[in-house]
Amino acid sequence: MRPKRHDGESDLKEFEDPLKKYDKPTSGDALERALEEDAVTEIQHKPFKAVPPETSVEAVMKLMVDLDIACILVTQGDRLVGVFSERDVLTKVVPDFEQMKREPIRRLMTGAPVVVHVTDTAAKALNIMATGSFRHVPILDVDDHVVGVIGPRRVTAYLQKYLEAE
Repeated sequence: MRPKRHDGESDLKEFEDPLKKYDKPTSGDALERALEEDAVTEIQHKPFKAVPPETSVEAVMKLMVDLDIACILVTQGDRLVGVFSERDVLTKVVPDFEQMKREPIRRLMTGAPVVVHVTDTAAKALNIMATGSFRHVPILDVDDHVVGVIGPRRVTAYLQKYLEAE
């Protein structure tokens, strides 16, 4: 049964936006503010190297050495399908290198890696790296296309800007 109305009175209350009363927390220093406010893309995330899943393990390892990088993204077209890092080399390739070097990278990559998006904050990316024990985290745009990757060297350079300013 519907509530009865009385001459011109409404039983509906006017909507009050709860966020109107929200005060954004204030950060203590420049580093805290940057971590809270900077998009993850403020951390150097380019260049990056991507290979198709059919690429041999040996070819990927050679690229890593030649480019002096610790992580290669594995893409099918413009979609991320995996990550292969120096940790994978040590744990998955080294124990049986002669057999593994001819295998396609898709067999040894870490599939469905944890990622961040360009709209995420630097703090979120660092949190994911720390809590998930990930050294490298790919960055995707809003359409899930790869735009870069962050790793320890790049994060250190980002943090160093704020630590030197103090």
